[in-house]
Amino acid sequence: MNFKEIFDTYNWDKVKQSIYNKTSTDVLHALQKEKRTPEDFKALISPAALPYLEQMAQLSHQLTKKRFGRTIQMYIPMYLSSECQNICTYCGFSFDNKIKRKTLSNEEIILEAKAIKALGYDHVLLVTGEANERVGVQYLKNAIKLLRPYFSHVSIEVQPLDQADYEELNTVGLNTVLVYQETYHKENYKTHHPKGKKSNFNYRLETPDRLGRSGIHKMGIGVLLGLEDWRVDSFFTALHLDYLEKTYWQSKYSISFPRLRPAEGVLLPKMELSDKELVQLICAYRILNEEVELSMSTRESEKFRNHIIKLGITSISAGSKTNPGGYAAEPESLEQFEVSDERSPKEISSMIREQGYEVVWKDWDRALIALEE
Repeated sequence: MNFKEIFDTYNWDKVKQSIYNKTSTDVLHALQKEKRTPEDFKALISPAALPYLEQMAQLSHQLTKKRFGRTIQMYIPMYLSSECQNICTYCGFSFDNKIKRKTLSNEEIILEAKAIKALGYDHVLLVTGEANERVGVQYLKNAIKLLRPYFSHVSIEVQPLDQADYEELNTVGLNTVLVYQETYHKENYKTHHPKGKKSNFNYRLETPDRLGRSGIHKMGIGVLLGLEDWRVDSFFTALHLDYLEKTYWQSKYSISFPRLRPAEGVLLPKMELSDKELVQLICAYRILNEEVELSMSTRESEKFRNHIIKLGITSISAGSKTNPGGYAAEPESLEQFEVSDERSPKEISSMIREQGYEVVWKDWDRALIALEE
């Protein structure tokens, strides 16, 4: 059984009703258990859990410190291309936005790598719009080969690919793949993705299964918080994570928390997620799962990112540019979304250390495989 078969047994409206019907008794039961289930997660993300946020925060801190110690991993995105063949209602790269597009050449990729390396990073996340012809597998394969001498860990956040494609990229040094469902609301998914390959809900939903079968080291999943009811979308993310960990136990997993941010020609959030509710969601994931990595991007404000360090987050970006060529040269293209926290990596690392945490610039090295074997 793959995840789609499990997913098809659920009904969005029934899940929503179940979450909103949770009581304080359900919340306390979830907090007191040794091991939680996706059903307990419903209680922890429900409105009934908000009065218990301090208790959730303390437990989340304890569990994170037990598993990850006092460490925060630093990562940074490198945007390779703003070309995209999809129409997405929330993205600045959407095909119907009349913006100047750019795809980095080999020389520009190297310039970006050197600029990012100078900031202290040894872990880079490659990002593109979804344009198979312009930035397909061969372009990505070439980019990874160019970047491997500069970085120990290379991740990608690009269009979903076939299993054979992931296996091919694995051979040249790909470590991690991030692929977000955006929303698990199948009916409304098409409204947000009216044109392009991304409009195929099932192909996107089945991507983590293809990643697991390809033997990828780590995969990241999540939703765009605000497209639909964030509580229901987050439950399905937790359900997906539970399935993946049991099925592809050799891989590691991460969850990200992108909230809708301003961008050229995008829609406003359908459902606002307050800072307090985002803290609730982060803590709920940590209480559910002690092993999963939780990531926070520069979409969030300085104040929020300062306060979330001790509440369950294990990785954070800094100095991010969301347009191709943004690190080494003056920007020639529009950003995918606006960055809220514009502090430099040095400033962020200082903030982390001031809170008693160690900054980790290097995530993982393929040389460790030989030691493990």
